[in-house]
Amino acid sequence: MKIAVTGSSGLIGSALVKRLTKQGHQVIRLVRRSPIAEDEIRWIPDGSPLPAESLSSLSGTDAVIHLAGAGVGDKRWSAAYKNEILKSRTESTTTIVSAINELEIPRFLSASAIGWYGETGNREVTEEDRAGDDFLADVCRQWEESAGQASAVTTLMRTGLVFAAKGGALGRMVPLFKAGLGGKLGDGNQWWSWISLNDEIRAIDFLLNNELAGPVNLTSPFPATNSEVTAALARALHRPALFPAPAFAIKVALGGFSTEVLGSKRVAPTALLQAGFTFENPHIGPALEELVD
Repeated sequence: MKIAVTGSSGLIGSALVKRLTKQGHQVIRLVRRSPIAEDEIRWIPDGSPLPAESLSSLSGTDAVIHLAGAGVGDKRWSAAYKNEILKSRTESTTTIVSAINELEIPRFLSASAIGWYGETGNREVTEEDRAGDDFLADVCRQWEESAGQASAVTTLMRTGLVFAAKGGALGRMVPLFKAGLGGKLGDGNQWWSWISLNDEIRAIDFLLNNELAGPVNLTSPFPATNSEVTAALARALHRPALFPAPAFAIKVALGGFSTEVLGSKRVAPTALLQAGFTFENPHIGPALEELVD
């Protein structure tokens, strides 16, 4: 297949492009800088249509996988950065949807996030549950509304916390734990709905080949509390987890983003499981042992 990918330099995008290319697909990467490789085309994800040259390069594309967006944990949530988080998702989606509709591309996989559900506490939620009422829930709602304008069969990939050997949340935690400075965050009872990078990429590949429309949760079937995650990571690294970070300190350090670290989201991948997807890394302990090995 000919597959276009946005956000191809990110944690998920770079691994996905590698997998798709290895499978023999023709992958076109949309980049914001001047192209330096034959598989790259330039785009400006500001809500405006793609230039004619870029649009022509996408002719004959079978599917678009849209992963672009500013990182929610990269900076403190000032009013300006919250606006960037929102616009980087809605405007880039509007740009790519315009190309999909003009070129009549039949398949569209658009990133979203479990932030859709807001705070869930101990309550398990599925794709049938409505959106929450906090900032990220509103971002996800507008993001998915933008993707819903596509004429293609559209999958909304609500991804959880992605654990990878390098990068992402786990990449930030490992050095602290190796130094013996790791511990639970807040009271540790908050649910973290996670997924290994391996299963994230496998799930996207699965969705690419199965026309599963609408929202799909990309999370392990066995979410874990923060205490369980930190204990499992400590065991995998053969280090203690003796230094819990109190909630007030996290709020001071992270500002608005602290709600995502201290908040609880217990999300089930119901649509994936019902479609027949099998996880290779469903349990937190073995998954972390494999990642840090």
